[in-house]
Amino acid sequence: MTSTEERLAGIRGDAPARRHNARTIAALTGNPGCDRRAVLDSAGADKTKLAARVGFPARFGQSRFAITRGNAFEAQVKADGGAELLRLVAERLGVADPGPATWTDLSADDRAGQSDRSARSRAALTAAAPTGDDAPAALFDHPLLGLDVAGQRVYLEPDLVAARLAGRFHVVEVKSFPVIDGQADPAKVAAAAIQSAVYVLALRQLLAAEGHDPELVSADVVLVCPRDFANQPVASIVDVRRQLLVLRRQLDRMARIDDLLTRVPADFTADPAADPADVRRSLLSVPARYAPDCLAACELAYFCRDATRAETATLGRPVREALGGVATVAEVLALATGEHAGEPEQAEAAALLRAAARLRADALAGQSA
Repeated sequence: MTSTEERLAGIRGDAPARRHNARTIAALTGNPGCDRRAVLDSAGADKTKLAARVGFPARFGQSRFAITRGNAFEAQVKADGGAELLRLVAERLGVADPGPATWTDLSADDRAGQSDRSARSRAALTAAAPTGDDAPAALFDHPLLGLDVAGQRVYLEPDLVAARLAGRFHVVEVKSFPVIDGQADPAKVAAAAIQSAVYVLALRQLLAAEGHDPELVSADVVLVCPRDFANQPVASIVDVRRQLLVLRRQLDRMARIDDLLTRVPADFTADPAADPADVRRSLLSVPARYAPDCLAACELAYFCRDATRAETATLGRPVREALGGVATVAEVLALATGEHAGEPEQAEAAALLRAAARLRADALAGQSA
């Protein structure tokens, strides 16, 4: 165990490590300036238990019923060696006759460690690289892919990877949210697209490391969902090129965990069994970058919102950017009323705030007239 691993284990305490997944990476890269989340995710801390420990329990997440329904739907579409899934994916990709396909279950050996499973997945996927021959299509159930995040190797598990269909690899994601009259919830589709982009990037890096063209992995992800209110599956194509660009840029910007740990106090703890006051003090000792978007992506969002309630960042990124250099709500009010003239670099923001205050006063005067 390296010194970094020892430090992260010490931060986590006796609690078991929670693995990174596509959701956590998507959330982390969506807010790369949040040191607090970067440290907790790198340590494998249980943010749900931490949030409850400090009195701000998380208010989102899937119910047990939704998880059970999702698992049942995935098992349904993968039945019979993925025959129905192959038909759906091939039809959506415009492959008229995919023929039989090989099926490889890469999640079967639960006794294998992550590195062993990853090596097995790497060998199987590399061997399936399209070569222009008549080899049959290949379906890989739950391969384990690796990706470097902030200098740390994490492992990711897509639902399925299809190879040699339309001459390329395609990531296939099975989701339980419905497609009703041809339309799905845009927010859920957007979240699935970001998570799928993480898998595409990891698979491209795997092939590149083995000497293959990373563009063999298509940016067109196949999303399989239930149609209407039944369990009949329907496949859709989601283009994740834009999400890939954002993901690469954000991963490049993220600080290495070694560098980040030098700014973390020696007594920092993320052990859910620790004294709540110690946990709260530790969390507040590492800077966060709260924005309203965090409420849908981070278990600690309500804690961070409470801690930053006097700051303009709590009002969202557009407000923070419009009021660049004005950090607190109290300072905003002072500038708006003219109580404080502000620094020279705040002149534009001060003028904007005074104009807004005049408009508000006029509107209130009109209502009372």
